[in-house]
Amino acid sequence: MIKQANVTVMVNSMERAVRFYTDSLGLKLKTRYGDQFAQVEAPGTIIALHPSNKDGPQPGKSESLSIGFAVDNLDAAISELKEKGIVFSRVTDDTQVRLAFFTDPDGNPLYLSQSRWG
Repeated sequence: MIKQANVTVMVNSMERAVRFYTDSLGLKLKTRYGDQFAQVEAPGTIIALHPSNKDGPQPGKSESLSIGFAVDNLDAAISELKEKGIVFSRVTDDTQVRLAFFTDPDGNPLYLSQSRWG
């Protein structure tokens, strides 16, 4: 029945968003239809980038949506992304999972996670 799912992220600038998700995070651009729509592929997830408009959801205004990226080595991933200009707001550790929080250029919440569960 369901063949695929995606997370939609509202953005102010398609060019800036595509550059961030592909160049900074190293994800693959799957499709792009000018400045109207794009899909970026992450392992196991499709991220749909959609321009915002005055009547719809606004970028970075909702904390109810976030995108997490699992990594094997959180410290190494943080270091690599910092070299690309990404600023992290905080790192948490609950003994089972370490999380590092940051945002995309539109303020949409993202995080890296390193699980100790194996």
